[in-house]
Amino acid sequence: MFFGTLGTLLRQGWARCNLAAMNATLTSRRRFLKAATLATAGAPWINRFASAAQADDPNRKLGFALCGLGGLSGGQIAPALSKTKNCRLAGIVTGHPDKAEKWKAQFNIPDKNIYNYENMEKMSDNPDIDVVYVVTPNALHAELTIKAAKAGKHVLCEKPMEVSVEKCQQMIDACKAANRLLAIGYRSRFDPATQECIQLAQQKVFGASKMIEAGFGFHIGDPNQWRLKRDLAGGGALMDVGIYALQATRYLSGEEPNIVTALETKTDPVKFKEVDESVTWQLKFPSDIIANCSTTYAFGGINSYTVFAERGAFGLNPAYGYEGNRGFRTDGRRIEYPPMDQFAAEMDDFAQCILKNKPSIVSGEEGLRDIRIITAIYESIRTGKAITLA
Repeated sequence: MFFGTLGTLLRQGWARCNLAAMNATLTSRRRFLKAATLATAGAPWINRFASAAQADDPNRKLGFALCGLGGLSGGQIAPALSKTKNCRLAGIVTGHPDKAEKWKAQFNIPDKNIYNYENMEKMSDNPDIDVVYVVTPNALHAELTIKAAKAGKHVLCEKPMEVSVEKCQQMIDACKAANRLLAIGYRSRFDPATQECIQLAQQKVFGASKMIEAGFGFHIGDPNQWRLKRDLAGGGALMDVGIYALQATRYLSGEEPNIVTALETKTDPVKFKEVDESVTWQLKFPSDIIANCSTTYAFGGINSYTVFAERGAFGLNPAYGYEGNRGFRTDGRRIEYPPMDQFAAEMDDFAQCILKNKPSIVSGEEGLRDIRIITAIYESIRTGKAITLA
């Protein structure tokens, strides 16, 4: 059944206030401001939260520091920042001095806004930086998120959130303790084609959903890259791109799965000695929706999802690209939108969450849910049994 699925996927009283009351209010306010001024003077650590005091300006540009300067930061995120309304590139964090010099020159970043992984705590005294965007190998996400939160910064972290449920929870706890927001980089959620499919499912335009088929895969190259190292990646294709298909089944069904079964295959046991090459899995949801999914590092061509409903179907192919995602509806309409930058939309949305003090739709809790399911998928592969999710 799993390989059949893989084949299929290749085809997803204020007016009554008197003067005395007004005077009392003004006196109270003066006392508060005086106390706050004295408290700040006597407690320098409060400065780390100075940016929060400016959150009432809806047009303010928040300063982002990119943590990790690999291909995604340079090729997608930095260019996207220049397209945003409420964000700007303010700083960088890197373990490579040569990269720091290059980015400093290219983006005119002052020395005081350049950090390495060991001195991130110094950000606490830097009001230029409001958000740290963590873009490092997966197994470093928790450590760097916690450092950023302790420095008083909000955190946007690339997916997958981390390599274990425990580390995800540590990230959530650290940001809550620091009273900072945490979001995960699920850029697809800000793609209008994806948003249309979510609306079609939620509004039951074609009736209740019955089955979802979703998959994402590509042929991975360099055998020495970090994505093939378990200590850094936590897993292979499933962690890297299979998570897109997994998340799609959740936002399209609007539910959390309660049963998962999975199977792994390897055609190159040397290259994929430490991580998975190809995985197929099935999810059962409380409403009896079934999702058949797959991911692979062995070949390309899988980049879609389809929702089969009572009176028709809809889906995207391609579904998870940086741009150009488009799809179909069985009522004859096309799902297609003008080009847009998902990273820019993602960052502007997080900026608005910070400025308006509201949770993100791609919160840390959302990232934790995916890692909990991925953990169950790996457990099903290991044991050969169906895993029941609480």
